[in-house]
Amino acid sequence: MTNPATELFGEVISSYSRAQAIEDGVLVDVTETAREAGIKYPVALTRAVFERCVALPKRYRGLEDERGRLWDVLSMFRFAARVNGGDTLRYSLMVSRRKVLLKAVIGPGDTLDPVITIMLPDED
Repeated sequence: MTNPATELFGEVISSYSRAQAIEDGVLVDVTETAREAGIKYPVALTRAVFERCVALPKRYRGLEDERGRLWDVLSMFRFAARVNGGDTLRYSLMVSRRKVLLKAVIGPGDTLDPVITIMLPDED
């Protein structure tokens, strides 16, 4: 049986799975905390979002913690998802007194089940 995608585009030269991106540290899997926050699909943050919104700069140690910052990212996503529909959501949150814009994309993962990736607006 022929594959229509292969007929149209040719043989796959290279592929990079979500699991590989998580293993390589390009994506940070936050699924466990997301489930605690009531999000039913697996969630990953891009490394840039993790560094900007979750990782704790030295000057904030003792004042904030990474778990709380991650909860902020996920809570604001949940709010945006309830207010807006679609497979791409744009939302913002305050991180260390600065507004950060984020984009959440909901689409098929490695097994074609839905997954959520939260990224900066200029990331794909």
